Parts: sequence; structure tokens; C-alpha cells
Amino acid sequence: MTSSRARRPFFGDLRFLIGLALVVVSIAGVWLLISTSRRTTPVLLSTHTVLPGQSVTSADFQVIDVGLGGLEESYLAPQDLEPGSIAVRTLPAGELVPRGSIADEERSRTTTVVVSSMTIPAGMEAGTPVELWHAPMLEDGRTPDAPRILVADAIVSRVAEAEGMLSQSRTEVELVIDRSEVGPVLAAITGGSIMSIVPAGAGS
Repeated sequence: MTSSRARRPFFGDLRFLIGLALVVVSIAGVWLLISTSRRTTPVLLSTHTVLPGQSVTSADFQVIDVGLGGLEESYLAPQDLEPGSIAVRTLPAGELVPRGSIADEERSRTTTVVVSSMTIPAGMEAGTPVELWHAPMLEDGRTPDAPRILVADAIVSRVAEAEGMLSQSRTEVELVIDRSEVGPVLAAITGGSIMSIVPAGAGS
């Protein structure tokens, strides 16, 4: 008398193999996630407020190790800071330095101008976004015209009291502006316009 054992259906074996593969993939995914979360990368951290157009060196930053979870290419590593680099936007103290915020000096679109103003808003300091307004003189040379906006998106670089007996308590403010706006600003200054600095958006 002969007997034969029932063979397991093919689809049963296939389901077993698929289930085993899913378990393996799940374990690998968990391992990769844990491995990535534990990996840290050295990047630059701004130790003080850096303004657009300001030259930067390693002394302006601190190197810290952080877990970026795959975003390593989004932030500047210590070895990526080239000589002659400048900031192209404001970097507040304590911010990780994005790659796009630092560029070569030759590619900079900003520069600084000094504007003398009778009054400035309270609390203005380096890094404050402001608008520059001016009131040009009418044809008589004595009467100012209605104020109008001259630069809509300037940034304060430095604030200092003007010196000299004729300063009349005027305040000199160094502003970071786009290079394309230098001509109109200098023309307004030499033309005798009354210059006013207001917080960004306040005069709109």
C-alpha cells in the first residue's frame, strides 16, 4: 500500500515568501531610520547677526554637530566657507547657515550708503528692515514736496550720531541697499531732499 503526502499549494508558498520579504523590509526600514537619526553632521551656526553684503569668515560662525535627517546639503559645512564670501541675506544670531545665504563677493547685489536723518524710530539697530523716504525740494529750493518712498527694502547696518556743530542732532544711518538703487539715493541726497527712515511697512 502506497501513500503520498499532500503537497502545499504553490500560492501558499508564495504568500509565505511575500510575508517574509515584508518583514525583512520593515526591519531594514527601522534600522535605517534609527541609523539616520543618530548620524550628525558638522555645520555652521551664526554667532551674531550678520547683515547682507557683510564679509564673513570662520570667526563669524560656530561649528556644531546636528542631526539633519538627510538635509545635509541644505546647510553650509565648515569646509564650504570660501575666502571672500559675503552674506546675501540677514543671518540672525543662533541660526544654522543655509547654503544660499552665503555667496562670493563678486556676485553681491548689495552695497551700503550713509543717510543723515533728523529723527529715527526708537529701537532701530543693525539688522532692522526699514524703508527710506525722501521729500525733494520744489523749484524755489526751500519748500519740500510731498514725501515719497525711495527704497522699499533697506536694512540698517549701523547707527551713529553725526558729528560737528552743524549736525543739529542729526543721526547717520548706514543702510544696506541694492546696487541698482545707489544712483537714486545719491541723487536725492545731493539734491537736498529731506530724508526719513521708517520701519518697513509703516509708511505704506
